[in-house]
Amino acid sequence: MNRTISVMKALAIIAMVAGHAELPGLLSNFIYIWHMPLFFMAAGYFFGTRHLADPWNFCTRRVKGLYIPFLKWSIIFLLLHNLWFDIGILNEEYGNWEGGVTHPYTLRDFWRRVWLCVTSMSGYDEFLTGAFCFFRGLLVASILFVVFAKALEGVSMRGLRLQLWHIGAIICTGALLFNAFRLGMGFRIPVIPNGGLREIWGLFFFGMGVVYRRFEDAIGNRWWLTLICFTLLCLGAWFHTCGMNNKGQLIDVLTLPLTGLSGWVVMRHLATFIAAGQSAFARMMLFVGNNTLYIFIFHIISFKLVNPLKIWWYSLDPAQMGCHMVIHFNNHEDLFWILYTIVGVSVPLIVLQLYRQAKGRGIPTLAKAFRR
Repeated sequence: MNRTISVMKALAIIAMVAGHAELPGLLSNFIYIWHMPLFFMAAGYFFGTRHLADPWNFCTRRVKGLYIPFLKWSIIFLLLHNLWFDIGILNEEYGNWEGGVTHPYTLRDFWRRVWLCVTSMSGYDEFLTGAFCFFRGLLVASILFVVFAKALEGVSMRGLRLQLWHIGAIICTGALLFNAFRLGMGFRIPVIPNGGLREIWGLFFFGMGVVYRRFEDAIGNRWWLTLICFTLLCLGAWFHTCGMNNKGQLIDVLTLPLTGLSGWVVMRHLATFIAAGQSAFARMMLFVGNNTLYIFIFHIISFKLVNPLKIWWYSLDPAQMGCHMVIHFNNHEDLFWILYTIVGVSVPLIVLQLYRQAKGRGIPTLAKAFRR
């Protein structure tokens, strides 16, 4: 694994957790306009001609790496959903920042959600696995890219056979035009939950990762370019331009590619310096970047460990444990978002490391116990 890309993924996952921890407005705006595009570009960065030679193997590995973990953990959290109500983790009084709440599931609710998880990668527990939309987005974007790329493989233009980066540029252009049509005409892809806007943006940035790989050495780390890109990110935060969400506007076709690519350039420059060192901080960032999957899955439930402290600090109603994703009280005035971020990143990795150590020492684990 490329050390620089691993550190970039670490920076992006920390930014994602901080965004879910409801950090103050401008900082939140700054994060959301680049952190998700970075993950899709990182995936595209590692796409090579070998994957076109064996697209079935590529798709199979994507299903194993994205769909299977999604399905497993979605169902586990659905099974535990009503238990969270019994122990106070969730309740029907406090909800998300828009006022929505969750409720215990009936048996019919449970099976309906399981069916949606299996068939469309939706239906998961929105309050504790709300970040799981990323798995569907990356899976759809990856498979769409390899399908389109395979269709374009071997095509010649003016007697010159298309190279992979040409194919990536064509797919990016098509994705951008499609999202312009989708946003301008209100069109939705009916077979993809939420209409497919995030997935097509994912396809665009996946393709940009392929294109960037071709010109990586020529672009390099130039301070003047990094400064320009950082300025664009600051302007995007100030004017609150859109990230990869499902509430886009036509103007996003112009702004999101700029902020997404700018975020990549800035984070790559920063990550290059971090990855070049051998300090404990560099090793920690590499570990975070190589294990982002577990942070995606468990950071929201990890937030619940901070809630009792905030309830005690402000003398709040204990039922606010059920807030999603964090307790909203005074969240733009205090610094609890920092603690939420630290816990949301570190706890899943600490548990993962303890599990690996126990497994390495031959200590029976829960998974082994169930297999027996």
